[in-house]
Amino acid sequence: MTTPSPAQAQAQATSTITTGVMVILTVKPGVTRDQVMAVMPDEIRQTVQLYLNGKVREWYSRSDGRGVVFLLDAKDTAEAHAIMEGLPLSKLDIMDHEYIAVGPLLPLRLLVTKP
Repeated sequence: MTTPSPAQAQAQATSTITTGVMVILTVKPGVTRDQVMAVMPDEIRQTVQLYLNGKVREWYSRSDGRGVVFLLDAKDTAEAHAIMEGLPLSKLDIMDHEYIAVGPLLPLRLLVTKP
């Protein structure tokens, strides 16, 4: 295995590789629990299907009770938007969505390059 030159290591360190997209969903102000719960059976079924299709890697409830966090298997935020747009809560526009592309922890490259 060839060790990259300092210039190559710097170029690699500044380029980002997206390996997934974190999506943070928050219930919009003024939306009631009843409005959200009315859609949950369909939302859960469709989310489980996304999981079974390999699109949802991980999913969590927010500890503040105001939404969920998904880690999607998506190459960029545009693909993540497309995945999320098909879900019932997104169609009703009662949730805010924040999309964050994620990838390998870049400082770890320092471990494999010589000073």
